[in-house]
Amino acid sequence: MTSTAQAPQSGARTAHPDHLGHVIFIAAAAAMGGFLFGYDSSVINGAVEAIRGRYDVGSAALAQVIAIALIGCAIGAATAGRMADRIGRIRCMQISAVLFTVSAVGSALPFSLWDLAFWRVVGGFAIGMASVIGPAYIAEVAPPAYRGRLGSFQQAAIVIGIAVSQLVNWGLLNAAGGDQRGEIMGVEAWQVMLGVMVVPAVLYGLLSFAIPESPRFLISVGRHERAREILREVEGEDVDLDARVAEIEHAMNSEHKSSFKDLLGGSFFFRPIVWIGIGLSVFQQFVGINVAFYYSSTLWQSVGVDPADSFFYSFTTSIINILGTVIAMIFVDRVGRRPLALIGSVGMVIGLALEAWAFSFDLVDGKLPATQGWVALIAAHVFVLFFALSWGVVVWVFLGEMFPNRIRAAALGVAASAQWIANWAITASFPSLADWNLSMTYVIYTVFAALSIPFVLKYVKETKGKTLEEMG
Repeated sequence: MTSTAQAPQSGARTAHPDHLGHVIFIAAAAAMGGFLFGYDSSVINGAVEAIRGRYDVGSAALAQVIAIALIGCAIGAATAGRMADRIGRIRCMQISAVLFTVSAVGSALPFSLWDLAFWRVVGGFAIGMASVIGPAYIAEVAPPAYRGRLGSFQQAAIVIGIAVSQLVNWGLLNAAGGDQRGEIMGVEAWQVMLGVMVVPAVLYGLLSFAIPESPRFLISVGRHERAREILREVEGEDVDLDARVAEIEHAMNSEHKSSFKDLLGGSFFFRPIVWIGIGLSVFQQFVGINVAFYYSSTLWQSVGVDPADSFFYSFTTSIINILGTVIAMIFVDRVGRRPLALIGSVGMVIGLALEAWAFSFDLVDGKLPATQGWVALIAAHVFVLFFALSWGVVVWVFLGEMFPNRIRAAALGVAASAQWIANWAITASFPSLADWNLSMTYVIYTVFAALSIPFVLKYVKETKGKTLEEMG
């Protein structure tokens, strides 16, 4: 008999909490980290041109300031898991909230360009922590019967955070008379844009004191009685709590702690399945999606759109992003992962190709011709919609499911790191590429979107409906 067969049965699989609203509150509070993840990632969109003007920097230096937060993201993501195992999930959330708050204040009141870059790294570290801790905590606290739906709160919070940041930027720009460097409360408008994040950061910190620690962590440090109380709170009175604690202990004791050396094998250093995970991560970023969230207002202004209108279009793009994410959440378990990825790739190719075509025309009086301007605007929204309903959600689902149990944690870490690196490469290169040739830049993104189709068809296997144990 296997060790899995010996595990006690507690009835948790079909348990329902006595107060579902309370459990939803706990998941939503934890997902505030995702909201800050989305907000902090995209709020810089409203400050790019003002930073360029304030510090008189070229595109290359500007790109490094924008992209440097991603270095902090990678470090935060790499260290958060081990930190959470040592000091607890809630304490990590509180540290993250403090870092978000400090980063917001520092970014709003920088002394110099490099001072601003430092605070961007601090905020990036907080983003990296939130990207790991939020989903892990929700998965550990949510009742099994509700885990999928509650787990989706993190992605929903990210896209809502992106949309709110664009709405705030638009409102502040209008308050400053359409000038990113116009004065609001004694400082320039772009500084207020970055500083407003103090509000959700403080709220995140306060909420972390209102939710319980993960039962899994409490059991790992021997606090069984407190773990039982929380399990009763989130899974209901009908669960056999002693058996439930024993189940969790049994699962923790039988887990294989995957390491980097477990990923090695095959003819190209890593096992083939690890390369597929890296490929999914790289393609997700190399289609240029973060250009739409980090640089969209700058992009529209560069082709003659009024600053206030450019901020409004950035906001509408974020709403489309939310809509696409909801579509993906509805259909990912019905249609399957591969079909959604392929549909998304085709849609992205069309949207990006149309943008490349529109941007190939010369500006007339500093603006794109009317037809090309409208094509570019609509195509940008089409691109974001098809990304959001496919690769934006599907890649994370794949990465959570596709690896064999014995290497899952380590392989996911490598794939996630590849995603941050690819994100940095696109973010850091866009201003210089756009200065060189904006149309050809979008041709490059179109090529990557097109290449993702044969990649999925040849290498990516459907994981819908399979247990994690079936992954090898």
